[in-house]
Amino acid sequence: MHLNAVLFFAPLLAVQDVAQQSPAKDSLSLGYLLTLLVVAVFILLFMILKFRMQAFLALILASLFVAIGSSKELTGGAGTLELATIGDKIQAGMAGSLGFIATIIGLGAIFGSLLEHSGGAKSLAKSLLRIFGEKRASWAMVVTGFVISIPVFLDVALVIIAPIVYALSRKTGKSVLAFGLPLLAGLMVTHAFVPPTPGPVWVAYEMGVGLGWVILFGCIVGFPTAIIGGILLPKFMADRLYIAPPAAFDETADAAEEDDSKLPSLASILTLIGLPIALIFTGTIVKENVAKDIQRTAIVESLSVEDQENPKVRKKAYEAAVSTKISESSIVTKGLLFLGHPIIALLLATLGALIYLGYGRGYDKAVLMDVMTKSLGPAGIIILITGAGGVFKGIMGDSGVSEALSVACKNWGIHVLVLAYLFAVFVRVAQGSATVAMVTAGGLMSGMASDLSQPQLALVVVAIAAGASAVSHVNDSGFWMVSRYMLMTEKQTFQTWTVISTVVSVFGFGLAMALWYALPYLPF
Repeated sequence: MHLNAVLFFAPLLAVQDVAQQSPAKDSLSLGYLLTLLVVAVFILLFMILKFRMQAFLALILASLFVAIGSSKELTGGAGTLELATIGDKIQAGMAGSLGFIATIIGLGAIFGSLLEHSGGAKSLAKSLLRIFGEKRASWAMVVTGFVISIPVFLDVALVIIAPIVYALSRKTGKSVLAFGLPLLAGLMVTHAFVPPTPGPVWVAYEMGVGLGWVILFGCIVGFPTAIIGGILLPKFMADRLYIAPPAAFDETADAAEEDDSKLPSLASILTLIGLPIALIFTGTIVKENVAKDIQRTAIVESLSVEDQENPKVRKKAYEAAVSTKISESSIVTKGLLFLGHPIIALLLATLGALIYLGYGRGYDKAVLMDVMTKSLGPAGIIILITGAGGVFKGIMGDSGVSEALSVACKNWGIHVLVLAYLFAVFVRVAQGSATVAMVTAGGLMSGMASDLSQPQLALVVVAIAAGASAVSHVNDSGFWMVSRYMLMTEKQTFQTWTVISTVVSVFGFGLAMALWYALPYLPF
């Protein structure tokens, strides 16, 4: 235990030694701040991997390390934080994130649980299978995964749809992988790329980009990526690796053949899932139309010379101008912006699901209460992790680390998308969780967002999502779920799922980069 304590505190002592050896300056040097960042990420991963510490606690402790390392007391007055106020900064970072994120995740969890409990996920899968036909069942599975993962968490969706995958394998005589891997590719891509899943929602919020933009580019990048990872690769893999459906499958198969007339209709499920997306898109378009006449250059010129050099001040001035424009808009514009706010849009969809899929289908009110309450258990963990990510992001900004990273990126000629992608890949490979990878990478990149347009910011979110999807292996809980439900050994899971997740990551990032350079030629 003594050795572990030494390993934990050694980085902090090293940073303190560097600070003490340097003369007091007006501000901390670029090298010092970047060293602080590297050591903080090392501590974060060390605590998760070595001590198996929960990501929520690890993120808080890593943030605390940066705060202390950049304090005035430790750095001879050169730092930006004071020890006495660090607790308040942590509180502010948590509060600043959770107001929006907790509401979105909570509503999304209830919406998804209602969809699951009512049979909506099964209805979607079976309806798409009828539309595409048995010969194109892999396409039906990709689309099912892509759509159903918008409101339903990946692991839950896999459990629900797995019996249908087994039934298809039994009927066609094909490998389980021929249908399971397409489903998984669709689930994985949407889970990482398309809000309102927690990862992209948090990154979008912290970087100040509208969810409509993230949904748009998440779909533009995500669907072709899902086709590459869910159609082309699985066909090659299934032809070479036959996995039979489980031996004790008869009862499961019979259950999957339940009376389809008792399931919600495809139209109702697509309407409920599409409603919040359509409202958010509409709100984004209206807001862009309101802001189109605002001249950023004129706003910057109206600021003092000192404020003109401050990205945060420039951003706040522009947001204030947009807010003023909105307040002067018509009642119709304000109404559309109200309905298009992600919280209102998702709330309406959740109420619609509760009324139509719950009360309207005769479910007992006590049962529905239990379903909704249970859905908030897993959501609570994710809310705490994203809240800790807000603390991490806030401390990075207050300490000057985010600004130092932005300066280094420009000085070294590193493209912002490349940096975002590499951060996410590094954390993902090291500790396994895609959500933690997105939260960490988003916190590091948020300081570089001030001078980017909304489409550019959305592509940064997509690049982080692509990086967080890379190289699923033994430290990822999803790896073991895939191994279990696709009936594969660890070696076979490496040969299939790990390869698919890596290809999805690389292809998604490449497409995001291509869109970045195509933005000047696109109509937005």
